[in-house]
Amino acid sequence: GGGVRNELLCQLTADVTGLPVIAGPTEATVIGNLMIQALARRHVQTIDEIREVVGASFPLATYEPDRGADWTATIARFDALVGAPAVTDNDAG
Repeated sequence: GGGVRNELLCQLTADVTGLPVIAGPTEATVIGNLMIQALARRHVQTIDEIREVVGASFPLATYEPDRGADWTATIARFDALVGAPAVTDNDAG
């Protein structure tokens, strides 16, 4: 959806989860539906082939986790605001 257009959201998601975020087309649901239909009609043969087609057809952006020096302070602030421990380096990635 439209969330992939928000670079800050994508980067924060990568940072919090400790995993890369690959942001693709904004209409991913429609494209996914189309590609599953193509698979059913044997225009493509595998899920890997679907990934190749989508990757070659639409621009993709990859956001790598970047837990810089501010990470500890950010987690402490989150904990203070919600009153619960957040994800730690040991929990994600």
